[in-house]
Amino acid sequence: MKQIYFAGGCFWGLQKFFDQFDGVVSTEVGYANGPDTSDGRTPSYEDVCRSSGHAETVKVVYDESRLHLAELLRYYFMVIDPTSVNRQGNDRGIQYRTGIYFTEMEQFREIRPVFLEEEAKAGETLAVELAPIRSFYPAEEYHQKYLEKNPGGYCHIPNKYYHLTDEKKR
Repeated sequence: MKQIYFAGGCFWGLQKFFDQFDGVVSTEVGYANGPDTSDGRTPSYEDVCRSSGHAETVKVVYDESRLHLAELLRYYFMVIDPTSVNRQGNDRGIQYRTGIYFTEMEQFREIRPVFLEEEAKAGETLAVELAPIRSFYPAEEYHQKYLEKNPGGYCHIPNKYYHLTDEKKR
């Protein structure tokens, strides 16, 4: 099993999106790559909303024998605006920035070509952070699988992306 972390606006929708794919073993929403807290405590949702510097992020554990990282990346780019700074849909603020946070350099070598391909498609420099994961704090329980618990909840990802058929996934 491998882990990768994706920040792409509100983490509720991104978690639901990644949960649908064969090969995704688990997902968890949390707060990533912000500054260390001086007192060592876990940042809260309220802290993050007050511009703590952490990004709303989804930790994706995947089985690389069933789902390649390049496929996960293509799915990710399908549902974000990679040129938008600190904003996805109606969500605005540093916590809604986009980012791909890897756990090992081997992942970086797989990510880089897809990243450059997406940059070429966009015709401009991407606003997506590409960096190692420095910190990840699981979000409060009420945020985990939020859109499953609250089907009418807001998300910037269009509903059609939550029901991709096997043909559309390829």
